[in-house]
Amino acid sequence: MDFSQQNNIDREFYRKDFSEVNVLLRRIREAFVSGAEVLLNDLALDEIIKYDNRLTYVYITLFQDGLKPIRWGACRQTLEQTINRDISQIKNNKSFSDFDVTNPNVCRIMFEYITEQFPVKLEEIKSASFEQNRFEPGISGIKLNYDGKTYIYTPSEAWSNSQMDLKSALNTILRKSPIKNITNKISERIDILKNSKYECFLVKSRCFVTFNDDILPLYRGNVLWEYSLDNVRETALNGADWIVKYQKDNGQYLYYYDAKEDNYVDHEHPNRTENDLYYNDLRHCGGIITLIRAYQLTKDVKYLNSAKKGLDFITTITEEHQVDGKPAGYVFYNKKAKLGGTGMILIAMMRYRMETGDKSYDEFIKKYTRHILSRIYKTGEMLGYYIHPSFQDGKPLIDMTDDQRRETFSFYYPGEALLGLALFANHFDEDDDLLDEVLEKSRIALDWIVEERPNVYSDLFTALPSDAWLMQAIEEWAKRSEFQKDSYINFVLNDARTMIVKTYQKDDSPYIDYEGAYYYYYGDHYYPDGSRSEGLIAAYYLAKNLGDNELAQTLLDACKKTAKSQMVLVNTPENVYAHKNSEKSLGAIRFKATRQWVRVDSIQHVACFFFRLYFAENNICVI
Repeated sequence: MDFSQQNNIDREFYRKDFSEVNVLLRRIREAFVSGAEVLLNDLALDEIIKYDNRLTYVYITLFQDGLKPIRWGACRQTLEQTINRDISQIKNNKSFSDFDVTNPNVCRIMFEYITEQFPVKLEEIKSASFEQNRFEPGISGIKLNYDGKTYIYTPSEAWSNSQMDLKSALNTILRKSPIKNITNKISERIDILKNSKYECFLVKSRCFVTFNDDILPLYRGNVLWEYSLDNVRETALNGADWIVKYQKDNGQYLYYYDAKEDNYVDHEHPNRTENDLYYNDLRHCGGIITLIRAYQLTKDVKYLNSAKKGLDFITTITEEHQVDGKPAGYVFYNKKAKLGGTGMILIAMMRYRMETGDKSYDEFIKKYTRHILSRIYKTGEMLGYYIHPSFQDGKPLIDMTDDQRRETFSFYYPGEALLGLALFANHFDEDDDLLDEVLEKSRIALDWIVEERPNVYSDLFTALPSDAWLMQAIEEWAKRSEFQKDSYINFVLNDARTMIVKTYQKDDSPYIDYEGAYYYYYGDHYYPDGSRSEGLIAAYYLAKNLGDNELAQTLLDACKKTAKSQMVLVNTPENVYAHKNSEKSLGAIRFKATRQWVRVDSIQHVACFFFRLYFAENNICVI
């Protein structure tokens, strides 16, 4: 389908002069203060707001840190009547007096109005194909006529409610209807609606929010960003600063933050208590790596100091054993010893050593290296776990059956471990015997993972390549001429080419913020994914190091496009209006376009990709 016409309409809309809308929002604010009605007869709003009293519901929302938003929507004979109805109903809210509406720096006002609606049956709504009946989080809303009343979920509610699926949107509506009193189960509520008499419409809207004395047009509840090196640099450093700012005394980083609710309840571990929140050793190490990248750019020692505290935390959860009569070490956390956990700390310690020359962790580095080598099976397969509570009574997994190897295999851990080994091989010159063993066994492991894994574990491969750690590992290994093997290099470059194919282009989707973002299958909701992009930028550096400048430029251009798509994940002063504690969320980088969840690795992947992209664009040579 050709979406260029619709996209051009959207792009032209965001180029309009919104000064009249700014005047409107100022009058709305004044009306909240003075009690006078908003008058519109002198404003030329028709170019922006094409009011239709059969369609144009208008919603006004007040946002302020620490307070539950106040929201009201109406549709009256005229736009003026509609706006004044919204204002009067909001002022009647018992919480209205808590809002400092006189201060635009404190209380932000959103103005949203419905522009289109399309009748649809619930069972006809789609989510994986581009058609009129598609529900797209942040772009689509739902209008429901049920039991004599109208209920509306506007597109902006995906953003303000931290939602990205149809089920959540329907439940938000149904919680306002009598159906909420019949059952607490979302699926049962939806089934009741489907078996009732109702009218349903998918709706679209335009939306603005105040920002100090100005207004911002919103798309998907967010602002639209342009690619620039300044944005790339600022985003990466703000993410690193956020990691530093919330580091704990014991060296741990703030693992998870829900900006909507201002709490630390991990969506994957929702039942953990406040005193027993989940933490992850691999993602902790990703935080360390981010800070070292920040230091490479700024030479600000605050990043190294925070990274060192992070390294020291990992040493407290390191266990030792003997490998061929020599000391070896592994990270043991959450009752597990993961290959990736030890691989990630080896990466972090090596990068810290490379930047500082500090050799105080050398014995740990050698112990981790010996342990990783001991987990390379005779075939070259790297074993995912050394200890797992579900196998062999939680004891070290030494003699494993074929089934146990398969059940504990990790798709990502070998790449992390191999990157750690590559950094050791290329930058640790204190132990020649260990280096010889690393070179010998790493070649066997790389041969297996590149040539045999696709056959042995074919079920783990997806349409969109995902092993960015292995791509980074091969980039590092290929700095040694003896590891410039065609199969290794082709793995990286072929995955990168597939990533480029699996990205939305300027006009092959109906959404103007999709460009550069990934998909598994065309029609998927987009993936603005920093993790995969770390693999893509690694492919650029590999091509550059091998002298293929034409391919390197193609890959760099692709990196810039996907970087733009990831700007939607960044918390900036402009877009944190719906957060309970905007000061705390500021600078963090979220998981998804409309989800307000942050995790240390959601920052790490985007920030590290952005750092390396910035270095590439500025021809800054860093290791």
